[in-house]
Amino acid sequence: MSYPRPLPLLLGIMFLLSSTLPACAPKKREEKPKAPPPALVEIGPVVSRDVPIEIKTFGTMEASESVTVKPMLSGELTQVGFREGDEVAAGALLFTLDPRPHEAALNKALASLARNRVILANARRDFARYSQLVKEGIVTQEQAEGYRTRAETAAADLEADQALVATARTQLSYCTITAPISGRLGVLAVDRGNVVKANETVLATINQLTPILATFTIPERQLPAVKERLRHETLAVRAEAPGAAGVQEQGRVTFLDNAVDTATGTIRLKAEFANQEQRLWPGQYVTLTMTLEVRKQAVVVPTQAIQTGQTGQFVFVVQEDSSAEVRQVVLGPAYQGITVIEQGLAAGERVVVDGQMRVIPGGKVEVKGEKQGKGPKGEASGR
Repeated sequence: MSYPRPLPLLLGIMFLLSSTLPACAPKKREEKPKAPPPALVEIGPVVSRDVPIEIKTFGTMEASESVTVKPMLSGELTQVGFREGDEVAAGALLFTLDPRPHEAALNKALASLARNRVILANARRDFARYSQLVKEGIVTQEQAEGYRTRAETAAADLEADQALVATARTQLSYCTITAPISGRLGVLAVDRGNVVKANETVLATINQLTPILATFTIPERQLPAVKERLRHETLAVRAEAPGAAGVQEQGRVTFLDNAVDTATGTIRLKAEFANQEQRLWPGQYVTLTMTLEVRKQAVVVPTQAIQTGQTGQFVFVVQEDSSAEVRQVVLGPAYQGITVIEQGLAAGERVVVDGQMRVIPGGKVEVKGEKQGKGPKGEASGR
């Protein structure tokens, strides 16, 4: 009698058990996601300070008075009394035209005046004598009336001659051309010896530079603020010439146009500057700044801290724990790299001014230049 071997049977049972029981594998330990590293940023302070509210624009300088000198008579130019670019005072001699034809005309008018003065005197004596003879009955009234008519005609001729003399003297005075205003002379357009034509030939141009004017425009939306300021006080203007460091002139608005240009939506103004040193020149392109008011103790931030999102303007505010908070803000006017914040911030807070693209809202930031182991304001942390 033989028996089955126990080893194969034992292996079969173990195979059946292994195929029916679930596999037990050791569980892996779950790892928490790592927090992103702090964003490296630069920060700026939120402060309170006085901020001037300004309007900046561009303008062109022009002479306060400009005269183009032309002759009133035709004739030969015999004298030039200045050099190009000279400063001249009102009444200074500029040009002389040949006076001889006009002197002759004046002498002729004076001679005619003298002759008619004698004729008038004789006519009046004759009329007086005949008037007496009429009273004595020697001559008729008609004869006396003839002498009265002659006297009245002589008087009229005398008045005409007086007018001719005045005209001749005026024409002669036009031979001497003087400066009508004080200012700076431009180029000499015609040299001595040339024949000029009355009211056509341009001889020179005089521009008055002290004071000098600036013409400029502003958008119509700024008109109410400008009108309000002009209603109560003088509106100051500062002019800066580009390319000339330190050239600034203070002036005031002297003219506001009476209509807005519908094509451009702007309105024209003029400002006057004393220009005693003549640093501003007609035709020069300048930057103009008008100060409307000074906002006292306004909350301001560096302009580069302001970001624009779908809901408007915002800034990243750095908290005590070095986290970045998104803060919506209402902006006011800007001035020299800073912007007034009407709502949303308080003085003493800090905002991100560089590196905003790396900042995650609510995430940590690392301020450039701050030592490790210190809080966001430089205090030692409690760790």
